[in-house]
This record gives sequence, C-alpha cells and structure tokens, in this order.
Amino acid sequence: MLANKGYAAYTNSRIATASPAELTLMLYEGAIKFCNIAISAIEEKDVMKAHQNIMKVERIVQEFQGTLDFKYPVAKDFNEVYTYLMQRLREANMQKDKEILEEVLKHLRTMRDTWKEVMRLSKISESNS
Repeated sequence: MLANKGYAAYTNSRIATASPAELTLMLYEGAIKFCNIAISAIEEKDVMKAHQNIMKVERIVQEFQGTLDFKYPVAKDFNEVYTYLMQRLREANMQKDKEILEEVLKHLRTMRDTWKEVMRLSKISESNS
C-alpha cells in the first residue's frame, strides 16, 4: 500500500511539473496503454474491462479534439483524424473487435512518434537560438 502511495505521489508530481508538450506525450502514451489493455481484455473475453479501457481512449481523444486551436490550418486535419478515431473506437466498443483497436493503436503510435519528433526538433531549435 505504501509503495502505491509513493508511486501516486511521483506520478502527480510528474504531471504537475510537465510542460504542455510533455503532457501531450503522456496522453498519447496513456491512450496507447489503454488501447493495449482493451485488446488484451477482448482476447480474454473480459467485456467490461475492454469497454472501460476503450472509454479511456475515447476520453483522451476527445481531450485532444477539444483542445485543437483552429487558428492553425493543421487543426482541421487533426480534427478529421480524431473524428475518425472516435468513430472506430465506438465501432470497436460495440463489436468488441480487436482488429479495429489494432488499427487505432497504429494511428496512435504514429501520432505519438510524430509528437516525439516535434518535441526533439523544438529542443534543437531552442538550443540553437
């Protein structure tokens, strides 16, 4: 129990001190984690666990979608991707279809990896300024 409290304190501290870019990366990591858990739950025929974790992925995607800044043209493209992911997540949840979740997972990993590259390039740009 004490170890859990220590981990929770560490996690809370990590979140509280993270930059917006790091928080975005954490959300992508969380969505990937929950999607993997949902896939495992479907394989184990644990319908409730699959549902709960698909819903967690949906909430993260909704958060991404809700924070888009449409003054940038790329926001429209991201909005379309997030809308598509939401549609696929709903289908996966209704059908408990792991293949659909694997497709969503592929997109989430690509977006996470792209975000990591943006963060890396941003740090290089800042250090050259």
